[in-house]
Amino acid sequence: MEMEIKVGSSTYKTDYADRLQTERDNAQKAENGQKADRAPEQKPAPHDEYISSEKSGEKPNGLYHVGQDENGNKKIYFNDPKKAGADAPDDGEEKCVGNTDQVDREIRELKQKKQQLEQELKQASGDEKKTKELENKLAQVEQELSQKDNDTYRKQHSKFTDR
Repeated sequence: MEMEIKVGSSTYKTDYADRLQTERDNAQKAENGQKADRAPEQKPAPHDEYISSEKSGEKPNGLYHVGQDENGNKKIYFNDPKKAGADAPDDGEEKCVGNTDQVDREIRELKQKKQQLEQELKQASGDEKKTKELENKLAQVEQELSQKDNDTYRKQHSKFTDR
């Protein structure tokens, strides 16, 4: 085999790969020409196919599944194909308990304060200055309540303790 090295602007380049590709293309064309004389044989392109675990008859490996912990709470388990007894929870796992009591208490107090301000507002219907002051307080409480009375706030301000 011959290989030509071209030198130009201090970079080395070979045309071997180009010649090899050309030879392959020519061989492919010749082969296709011979096949054209015969009946065309086309194989479908390979592709991935989903086979459910029920159809395959095998137990799936490396999948998540929902189970219950010792307290009856739902828990997600991972079947690790590399570990024996993957259905059993890991002995080295950490357990913690989330507590939202403080957040719930805070929201309950804000709701009570809102009710109280609404009642005071109804009673102070004649006094314009006091009505305006109560309306401002009520607006502040409603704004604070809208910020805190949601799942995101509860999750962010929950207290987690180790078991």
